Amino acid sequence: VQLQASGGGLVRPGGSLTLSCTASGSTSAMGWYRQAPGEQRELVAAVTGGGSLYYADSVKGRFTISRDIAKNTVYLEMNSLKLEDTAVYYCNAAVGTASYWGQGTLVTVSS
Repeated sequence: VQLQASGGGLVRPGGSLTLSCTASGSTSAMGWYRQAPGEQRELVAAVTGGGSLYYADSVKGRFTISRDIAKNTVYLEMNSLKLEDTAVYYCNAAVGTASYWGQGTLVTVSS
């Protein structure tokens, strides 16, 4: 399975961006991780095959994850962005016991 992520960019604090990630085949759970400079990669949001949602506490109420199963695509709508949201965002997908990663898309929040 190959994952193609897009949607990153430069945005001012308080602004919005939407990331998308399309898988080349069917997947079960899909999610978004991020890694800031000097930090470990962390799970931001995920949606299971059954539709259950998970959000990191730091993004609850600001980010929304959704998926279009027919398009094998997962979205991450990011609102009220903060400086600390700056990171490379990675799409992840689970297929059985295997885990796949996208190439990463940079989100920079700066005034």
